[in-house]
Amino acid sequence: MKTALVFGSSGLVGGHLVNELIMNSNYSKIKIFVRSKIELINPKIEIIDTNFNDLEKHRNDITGEDCFFCIGTTRKNSPNKNEYERIELNIPRQIAQIAKSNSIKSFFFVSSGYADPKSSGDYLKFKGLVEQEIKNQNFDKIGIMRPSFLLGNRKEKRIGEKFGIILFQLLTPILVGPLRKMRPIRAEIVAKAMVKLANENINQSIFESNEIAELVR
Repeated sequence: MKTALVFGSSGLVGGHLVNELIMNSNYSKIKIFVRSKIELINPKIEIIDTNFNDLEKHRNDITGEDCFFCIGTTRKNSPNKNEYERIELNIPRQIAQIAKSNSIKSFFFVSSGYADPKSSGDYLKFKGLVEQEIKNQNFDKIGIMRPSFLLGNRKEKRIGEKFGIILFQLLTPILVGPLRKMRPIRAEIVAKAMVKLANENINQSIFESNEIAELVR
């Protein structure tokens, strides 16, 4: 039986991920790292009140087998450039480093389509830099998920993203060949794919949106 670690359990993918882990018999414990109190009652769950400004304080908590990282923000929610960089870049990199030093075997990360450490835009650049860090840590298994637009019921409204989702849903029939990775994907599919990847021998580490969908077919 394994212990899973979840960062970002209140997000669109993270919420589905926790449910998948609860239902999966391979896990006896699910550590959920949160910055504010949440109501999640299940015998498998251990909620860890986390100071994300001092992750070293939680080094002894970041132990187990499979680490899942689903934290993300937007410019609207984090308009301060330094805070945005801390959430999108510094926190996931530090967690990956601590996880590796604590001999965690697997690390799974919700990135983005077209993530690139050399991108001119901060969002895609930071995602690419985190991917690079995860790969450099040489975990036994990694899963980098690069979804296109995520479908699901978000707690906050993202008007620009909503418009993009509608547009790409309309365009889906013609998104073929190399463009298939631009197809929108449901958040629960991403969560299912991450758990499947953690528990099966799949010889691939980076998954574009269409490849994530194919994992759970």
